[in-house]
Amino acid sequence: MIQTRTILLAGLLLALCTLPGCDAQQAAPPAAQPDAATSGKLYVVGTDASYVPFEFQNEQREIVGFDVEVLTAVAAKGGFRVRFVNTAWESIFTALAQGDRDILASAISITEPRRQQMDFSDPYFVARQLIAVGKGNAAIRHLADLKGRKVAVQAGTTGDEALQQLQGAVDVRRFASMLQALRAVESGEVEAMVGDNGAVAHYVASNPRHKLAAVADDASFSPEFYGFAVKKGNRALLDKLNIGIAAIKADGSYDRIYRKYFSGL
Repeated sequence: MIQTRTILLAGLLLALCTLPGCDAQQAAPPAAQPDAATSGKLYVVGTDASYVPFEFQNEQREIVGFDVEVLTAVAAKGGFRVRFVNTAWESIFTALAQGDRDILASAISITEPRRQQMDFSDPYFVARQLIAVGKGNAAIRHLADLKGRKVAVQAGTTGDEALQQLQGAVDVRRFASMLQALRAVESGEVEAMVGDNGAVAHYVASNPRHKLAAVADDASFSPEFYGFAVKKGNRALLDKLNIGIAAIKADGSYDRIYRKYFSGL
């Protein structure tokens, strides 16, 4: 596996009348405003909870992570509720198209082919592809160095697409998850792995005993922008998402969440 602007949700409460002569009706307190966290429409969110630190399951089997916290904060500002459902990457887009999921929040890069199939919110994260190799492997420093080598990717990702730039010169080994692809490097099954920098760098930094190194090649990999996906044409939900994204960027909520997950990278 972002920057925007803002709007705050909520209205002003009317003050109680304290002037002499106010009648009982005037002095009555206004109705309480509903809390966005417990009111509003509930949307089912598909997320592949195997992509640390963006979405994963904690020891209590709860789905947590950067995307989860960002979207939860967005929902509070946008006036709706969310329920996250673990959804395998290989079926996540089908689940959205069939209406089984209302929103996808799974470190999804906004690409033109995907735009043809679904609509995206404003971007909330900027990523690049990163190469993971065994520590001490000085032979791989650029995308071009992968030619003629066995390289792992998570199937159907933009890392998979990036290797297609090499036009068949790479022996691509596709895995169902990023973690499986990284472990293929650790075991020596492949020489390298290509994946989004946020997830790959986090794994490498968090698992020093696995003796992996992250190699950046920004000249070969263009920036990618993550967005929340909705079914094509669902403008109303898209507007809610964009309102929420703008709001959390403006009030500092986004920055606090970002630092929690990525300050050490």
